[in-house]
Amino acid sequence: MAQYLDSVPLSGIVRIRDLMFTVKDPFRLDQGDVSFDVPDSVKEALRRAIDENRTHYVQTTGVPRLTELLAEKLRGSGIPVEGADELMVTNGGIHGVYILCHALLEPGDEVVIPDPLWPPAASNILAARAVPVRCPLHESLDWRWDLDELRSKMTPRTRALYVNSPNNPTGGVLTRPDVEEIAAIARERKLWVISDEAYADIIFDGAEHVSIGSLPGMYERTVPVFTFSKTYAMTGLRLGFLAARDAKLRERMKKVLFLTTSNVASIVQYGAIGALEGSQEIVSWYQKELKARRDLFYDGLAELGSGIFTGRPPRGAFYAFPKIHSDWGNTGEGSVSTRMAEQLITRGRIGCVPGVDFGPHGEGYIRFCFARERGELEGALESMRALFRVPV
Repeated sequence: MAQYLDSVPLSGIVRIRDLMFTVKDPFRLDQGDVSFDVPDSVKEALRRAIDENRTHYVQTTGVPRLTELLAEKLRGSGIPVEGADELMVTNGGIHGVYILCHALLEPGDEVVIPDPLWPPAASNILAARAVPVRCPLHESLDWRWDLDELRSKMTPRTRALYVNSPNNPTGGVLTRPDVEEIAAIARERKLWVISDEAYADIIFDGAEHVSIGSLPGMYERTVPVFTFSKTYAMTGLRLGFLAARDAKLRERMKKVLFLTTSNVASIVQYGAIGALEGSQEIVSWYQKELKARRDLFYDGLAELGSGIFTGRPPRGAFYAFPKIHSDWGNTGEGSVSTRMAEQLITRGRIGCVPGVDFGPHGEGYIRFCFARERGELEGALESMRALFRVPV
């Protein structure tokens, strides 16, 4: 048996998701699933693909028209993709991270990652028998790295940096100077960069998303990983993609891709073609609506009073990651964030994820997804007011 997998933790999000299925009439703010439906252009492309019987094997790395469109998309964001052969279509962003870690990392290699961070990132590194090394993100820096501290995490065994901006769960967005300095570190130390850009299209308040692969000389050592889940509300359709200049790395990733899926579902790939060929106005509308929901939710948290939850609204992604008031945390033993989540779920029917599930530096915080319908957000806030006995 593969005993090494015993050391790979299953994401706490899965535990919470299972718990939520036992809750009657829940407010599902626990998982990163938007309430929007996929664009009509996707639905039409899916139906057309079925009607045209596009249900057979396709190219392992992706349908040619899709990889061509993806290459154009990345070039539009400044990543100097030369050809569609540099693109690879995956079963969601998590699958992209999986095949990259298995193709890139050797046993014992160290990968410096943000803390807090989406749990499967560290698990995928561990599954490749490498070692995740956590470097804190700081709320005082708008959930960004202290770059001197980042440098201090480097050792002779450091193989790669895992960059996630906008960040899940904090919503922190790296600035252009941040990205330029991180690029300089990678070049100096000859490191690879795994650039998790799942939330690249979800930015607020004038923030700028800068893909590290777009900086001079960086695409050669950077593998940007994307997903259709967040930008086009295609969470259940499971489609992601990544790009790589290095031919040897691509050949290794292609092997892992083939061994894990042969090819991504043909129908879904044609749906993605519809997304990219169709109007992008829906993406802008999603962004505007998410900002309105973010503001609604944070206004509601502020109205709870007594500083139960504090923190500034995020500049990216669609999660609230407020801090739990220290007075509340003194009322019991063990993880504060876990106890708060259990109370919100069992007594308030409010889905959420303990901050500690995202890493040690997430302890004392809690994550809510505000990409739900406004009515569901308002219901969750009303339940919080009743739970914390806040007068109307």
